Amino acid sequence: MKLEGRVAVITGAGSGMGRGMALLFAQEGAKVVAVDWVGESAEETVRLIETEAKGEAVAVKADVSSAEDVDRMISTAVERFGGVDILCNNAGILDMKPCTEIDDAWWDKVIGVNLKGVFLGCRRAIPEMLKRGKGAIVNTASIAGLLGGAAGMAYTVSKHGVIGVTRSVAAQYGPQGIRCNAICPGAVETGMTRDMLKDPATLQWLTSTPIRRVGQPADIAQAALYLASDDSSFVTGALLVVDGGWVVR
Repeated sequence: MKLEGRVAVITGAGSGMGRGMALLFAQEGAKVVAVDWVGESAEETVRLIETEAKGEAVAVKADVSSAEDVDRMISTAVERFGGVDILCNNAGILDMKPCTEIDDAWWDKVIGVNLKGVFLGCRRAIPEMLKRGKGAIVNTASIAGLLGGAAGMAYTVSKHGVIGVTRSVAAQYGPQGIRCNAICPGAVETGMTRDMLKDPATLQWLTSTPIRRVGQPADIAQAALYLASDDSSFVTGALLVVDGGWVVR
């Protein structure tokens, strides 16, 4: 198994891409800290890990934009499983609002979860990884971080920022054994996008890619597994685009 004996902290693990990562990582031998702002969803992911993947996991209810909550999620990993080997900063809020429709509160919320949450996760997890002499950080960015018009303004700005965090951490901590990479998903069927995908015109637009379908959480989980495992031991600071060909259509 590719992650045997490793401890993985995954945010946004209560559903969608995060749950897909949590289940796959557990199947590959990782002990999982499933983090979500909806506690019941995180607990359901743990139940699935224990019953379907026959793995070990613990649920943590946390708001990743809160330094106190992020400290608690990492402390839980250390206290329960002895440390942190992998951090998947996956929690996010989807936003489709243009600049003139965004108020201060919404801007702060999207940036807080999507960007500040990634920074806080890295800041708290890196010292624990340094104790082990290595670690892998996988950040969920988006093709919106590559294409300015791919989504709402706050979301797009936040995902550009995630790419910046990824590259900075990779450059600063690579010599100390820590790799940091980002996944840039395209349209993926999750709880956040399901209503959008019910609209025929939107679905046609999102599937007008070379692969001709929207992504599934399993597609992103496999990419995360590659970046979290030793299969990508020579990869850091990279952006892995998993979008069905959206950026090349």
